[in-house]
This record gives sequence, structure tokens and C-alpha cells, in this order.
Amino acid sequence: MVDKIVKSDAEWREQLSKEQFKVARKKGTERAFTGIYHDNKEVGIYECLCCGEPLFSSETKYDSGTGWPSFWQPLNPEMVGEVPDRSLFMRRTEVVCNKCDAHLGHVFPDGPAPTGQRYCLNSAALDFKKKED
Repeated sequence: MVDKIVKSDAEWREQLSKEQFKVARKKGTERAFTGIYHDNKEVGIYECLCCGEPLFSSETKYDSGTGWPSFWQPLNPEMVGEVPDRSLFMRRTEVVCNKCDAHLGHVFPDGPAPTGQRYCLNSAALDFKKKED
């Protein structure tokens, strides 16, 4: 069971930049190759920008060629939710943080082994914590 974080739009707007709010709270998408983490190769953990929940590890990050940070597996599947998304006349699966319901991106079944999944995420919904040496 996950303890949910619930805030009003006004509270989220105080905490997030305009772009972060658009992506994480209103299901927006940043343009490909513009996010700060799409080409990040440092070792560490990617957390939910809204609530700080650790969601993905650099160990499962790979270059999908799409222009967004891509991962083949979450750190803890219980913390990453999947929601049917039929917007834009497509059938996709939205990925959300289960702790605060932030929109992270989408997951597709065309990723590498061992999972075959491609969690295609927005940098604007993530915060990276570099591993300390």
C-alpha cells in the first residue's frame, strides 16, 4: 500500500516550474532531445520530481534513440503505475508515479532484454541523484 501525496494545482505550481507542471501534472510531453537527462550517462537514481520517490536506476537506462530517457525496468514496480492512454488517437500506456500520480511518460513493448519494455520518460518529470563515490 502506497501513502499518496495529494496537493492542489496551486500547491504544485508553487513547487514546479511551468514546464515541469505542464509535463508532470497535466500529462504534457517535452520535445525529443531537449530534456536534461536524455543523454545523461552518470551513475545514480532517477526520482519523481514531484515527490522524490526513487523510480529508475541508471543501471537500467539505455539509449533508445528516441530523444527521451529510456529504461527497461523500474526500481520498484509497485511505485510505477501503468494507465491506459487513448489520447491523440493512439493506444498507449501512460506511466505514473504511484505515490503522487505524476505523469512520467509512456511504456512500450519494444525495449531490450531482459524485460522487452521501454519506459520512455520525460526529463521534466524526473530528478537525478548522482551516486556518491
